[in-house]
Amino acid sequence: MPEQGVSPKEARTSVELFAGGGGLAMAVRGAGFRHLLVNEYAPRACETLVANGAVLRDVADASLPVLEDGDGGVGPLAEDWPLVAGDVRGIPSFGFLRDAEVDVLAGGPPCQPFSLGGAHKGTEDERNMFPEMFRAIREMRPKAVVCENVRGLLRKSFEPYFSYILREMRLPFLTRAEGATWEEHDDLLKAAIERGDADPAESYVVHPVEVNAADYGVPQIRRRVIIVAFRADLGVDWSRHSPRPEFSEAALLHSLVDGRYWKRHELDGDEFVDVRARTMAELPSVMPMDDGLRPWRTLRDALAGIDDNEGVPLPPVPLEALAAKEEVGGVREHRGWPGARIYKGHTPNVLDRPAKTVKAGVHGVAGGELVMRLDDPTFDGDGYRYMTVRETARVMTFPDEWSLAGPRSEQMRQLGNAVPVRLGRVFAEAVRNALDEAEGRS
Repeated sequence: MPEQGVSPKEARTSVELFAGGGGLAMAVRGAGFRHLLVNEYAPRACETLVANGAVLRDVADASLPVLEDGDGGVGPLAEDWPLVAGDVRGIPSFGFLRDAEVDVLAGGPPCQPFSLGGAHKGTEDERNMFPEMFRAIREMRPKAVVCENVRGLLRKSFEPYFSYILREMRLPFLTRAEGATWEEHDDLLKAAIERGDADPAESYVVHPVEVNAADYGVPQIRRRVIIVAFRADLGVDWSRHSPRPEFSEAALLHSLVDGRYWKRHELDGDEFVDVRARTMAELPSVMPMDDGLRPWRTLRDALAGIDDNEGVPLPPVPLEALAAKEEVGGVREHRGWPGARIYKGHTPNVLDRPAKTVKAGVHGVAGGELVMRLDDPTFDGDGYRYMTVRETARVMTFPDEWSLAGPRSEQMRQLGNAVPVRLGRVFAEAVRNALDEAEGRS
């Protein structure tokens, strides 16, 4: 696992469900939490986690991972990523974690029930894993919960169920009776909230927020819902720590117009006139006011290297690497892939804007979202090519040392289902700071 350099004695604890290829788990780890348990169902994603250092743990093992630092204080976990591979419903109980006083339970329950790509079956879809998230909350009683999901939850057709999700997270110990519909359970939750007599130690204050990952420094337009909840007895003031957007489209547009962007990428010379002209011609006719934020990061920024990959540009993919599917420059998963085409409804990513949303797809990844338009309009005849897996991982703000298991389609699926590491870390650090303040550790 990439080392984050957090002092053992500063560590808080976490549990990660629906870990996928590791984006949110990596983010939580990087924010100073140590995983007591990680769970994932998909075999290829589990292979990815193990390839990056996770240690397989028996589902029947109800012992707590050892915490030690040699001086009697809290230290790094002996097994830093204890992975239970398989269906979360096969974990008999999370009760053995109750005494560990888990600081944060994090995860993104499978989003297909609520996404357009998943045929939006919603609550009728057997892949709806929110009930398992609530079971975990009841059984381990974490101090905080971070839950990420697709924006489809906010569609009008899902509004009643989304409100139910928030109420159930608020009162997770008011369990749903066997055979009861979610609507019947929701009526009980509403009545309990109206009474206002819930035990603060068994109820949560819930904060849902709709985000665009680009506003938080991810070089990608990715709209999601993040739900943050804190146990009510802790008295956490989330308003003091809730992340605010730091990046904006307006700032990017102004940096393109005034030339700062081109200068930063050393594209301000005469030989790049056509590159600049093509991008400038696509800017809006009416410019928004500069809001003083930082410019949205672009696909070109990602390829040049940002965050964990700062200052490490990816080598360009030559034409001969496409047909041969060759790895370029010795960079892991930076492999050419032939056959990119643009057609109606599938427009490419452009280098000087954030990338389009990386998608997992039901039948593989759709072509348009993973095609990029190059500076050279003659490349391969039309100036387009498929993005490599590593380029896509950079758009998801994964560090280059993080490997992905399986063939290209499975690697892309893991990335499309993941939480961008930077977005997850922004919220994980805010949760940590809020807990530190509430418990006098700041």
